Amino acid sequence: MVSVLSRSNPLARALAIGAYVLAVEWTRALVMRSPGVAVPALLLGGAALCVAAIGWSPEKLGLSRRRLAFRVLGGLALGVVLLLPAAARVGAAPLLPAGLALAAVAVSIGEEVAFRGALYAALEEVGGAPVAVVGSTLLWTAAHALSHPPQFLVAVFAAGLLLALWRWACRDLVAPIIGHVIADLGL
Repeated sequence: MVSVLSRSNPLARALAIGAYVLAVEWTRALVMRSPGVAVPALLLGGAALCVAAIGWSPEKLGLSRRRLAFRVLGGLALGVVLLLPAAARVGAAPLLPAGLALAAVAVSIGEEVAFRGALYAALEEVGGAPVAVVGSTLLWTAAHALSHPPQFLVAVFAAGLLLALWRWACRDLVAPIIGHVIADLGL
């Protein structure tokens, strides 16, 4: 998608990817306010977010097959950490109806591919890891502003920062995808 539009101008590419993922996330959040459209909105939103990765190599996205066992184990650990706030809630029970499980998986994968995959890679080309970690985390938080209550955005920011730091430290997107899927299914 946008990754091939402006290979000669990394800043323009990063801005285009950022604008695209925000538009997809905000559109999905607004559409989900209508009754009976949650599953299609999540499925289509997840697919639309994956479009941001077109033109990027799997290695640039953090999706190589190296150390796959480590990446899967890391994803399980990230999932546990992301679920800790829910476990601390009194009377904690899953908030996600069982029928939305597949849709939650689709949007979790799409968000990771878009935010910690394509957007992270584009921002890293602009200003290195610090710009990629901070920029992808800030856009991730802004993307959730319409779908989460304001008091929950601090937790969204913290989760995004944790996932972006993993992406940076391990050059990996597999574990953030697994962790995000676990968290979305558990919350």
